[in-house]
Amino acid sequence: MDIMQKTITIILLMIVMISCCLAEVSELDIMIGQMIMVGFRGMESNDENMISELIRKYHIGGIILFDYDVELKVAERNISSMKQVKKLTEQLQNAATIPLFIAIDQEGGRVARLKEKHGFPATLSAAALGELNDIGVTFKTGLEIGRTLQGAGINLNLAPVVDVNFNPDNPAIGRLDRSFSADPERVGRQAEAFIKGMREYNVLSCSKHFPGHGSAYNDSHYGMTDITSTWSEEELIPYRYLIQNAGIEMIMTGHLFHAELDNHHPATLSSSFLEDILREKLGFDGVIISDDMNMQAITNYYGLEEAVLLALSAGVDILLYANNMQHDPEIAATLHTYIKFLVTEGKISEERIRGSYERIISLKSSF
Repeated sequence: MDIMQKTITIILLMIVMISCCLAEVSELDIMIGQMIMVGFRGMESNDENMISELIRKYHIGGIILFDYDVELKVAERNISSMKQVKKLTEQLQNAATIPLFIAIDQEGGRVARLKEKHGFPATLSAAALGELNDIGVTFKTGLEIGRTLQGAGINLNLAPVVDVNFNPDNPAIGRLDRSFSADPERVGRQAEAFIKGMREYNVLSCSKHFPGHGSAYNDSHYGMTDITSTWSEEELIPYRYLIQNAGIEMIMTGHLFHAELDNHHPATLSSSFLEDILREKLGFDGVIISDDMNMQAITNYYGLEEAVLLALSAGVDILLYANNMQHDPEIAATLHTYIKFLVTEGKISEERIRGSYERIISLKSSF
């Protein structure tokens, strides 16, 4: 972190402390809220979805937007046009004391929430960019996506995918053209160019899905994804490259099970993956965000309380509940209340919460 960013981080922390005093809100409440990112239904913030009220009351740190409602199976969620999205993101930010992460999956190609039918520019898939293998084209693609997101008031793109395409028949990655390449070094170089393009418009990136979904044979959206017999350490190469060369800000965990690395829990819930490998071995000191905790790789095997406790204990900084596969308008309140209970009961230390909070605030100071 440079001197300017450190100064901005300190100022943000001072503002939070003053706000706590004026509003008689505990610092712990704010720190917990910043660790929560949720989705919601609605094209605007209104009395029906109460999303702005939830942001104010629980100090929610992040919101994720979608164009499709999975549970209702309708192509109507948060996005209809550039003008509408820009108004929505302004409403959301106006409700927040600390600037929100407003996130989206705008990978390009088939995984793009801002679609042409709603007036947004067409985008190339990671597979197409990797096949071209032209760093200039990939940088320009990141640049154009960054421009679009900035114009819509979105500051965090949950992209690029840095899974290595070892199994092109993988239903979650390979079949959807989400991987740049089967060459891990090419994946790293392409991802770096994409990230640097978005940074020109002050849009943050999130590399995913750690430790690597590309060799799997199934999709963690719909159940256990066991990579014990398919995964190799080559799938860490893009992460190592990006940490060393691109200063990546955020990494998303995959709900991926590897019995030889942790024979009890998937990566999202495992300190063996997040602390031992990602923090210690690879040297990542940025923000760790979970993949959607509503995915069946989690919900089929863990209740909400157990999953939250395990994820926080493992080292997750931001819990993502997309609230799309199953919708719960009270999910933000439930999460905040439960995490505070874990702290007051001594199951999670306040220092653990503070560590995540400071990483989050440091990253937010960059925009």
